Amino acid sequence: MTQLYLASGSPRRKELLAQTGVIFERIAAPIDETPQPKENPRDYVIRMAVEKAESGWRHLEEMGLALKPVLASDTSVIFADEILGKPLDAADAINMLRKLSGQTHEVLTSLALKTEAGVDTRLSISRVTFADLTDAQIANYVASGEPMDKAGAYGIQGLGGLFVSHLDGSFTGVMGLPLHDTAALLAQHGLGALAE
Repeated sequence: MTQLYLASGSPRRKELLAQTGVIFERIAAPIDETPQPKENPRDYVIRMAVEKAESGWRHLEEMGLALKPVLASDTSVIFADEILGKPLDAADAINMLRKLSGQTHEVLTSLALKTEAGVDTRLSISRVTFADLTDAQIANYVASGEPMDKAGAYGIQGLGGLFVSHLDGSFTGVMGLPLHDTAALLAQHGLGALAE
């Protein structure tokens, strides 16, 4: 019996959400992810999650499906107040990784849970420090294909994790779904392994 809908096509988010013990199905929730002019990165990432959750809710209504909570998430990599999204191509990925080399950046992952009562949000903030990367290391990593569908052009759970010299925050948050925050949010709505 479905308890929740996940408005995400990410295989990583699907795997992580399964760890919370909630029974869920995935639904599509397409939105325009263009940042607004001068939009603060924290406001942006929260807005994205809320819009995904609301898009998923509208999908349920349009399809005549039972209205169960819709969970959405958004992850952005922030360096020097710039939002580093998914790279457009290999050159863009190389450029992003050069910026992150030897530096500390923030990874913001927002959660939004839409119910009939409204939308609850959470924001997980992690600080990630990269080692100094050589041009060859960057080129080999980009050639692997791993960076191409990931914010900031790296996946901490894959080969990109080799570049991380220090993490202050949530490993699963950097992956795309902060498990502790997600479980706590779901528990407030009587869902998942932490629900009483």
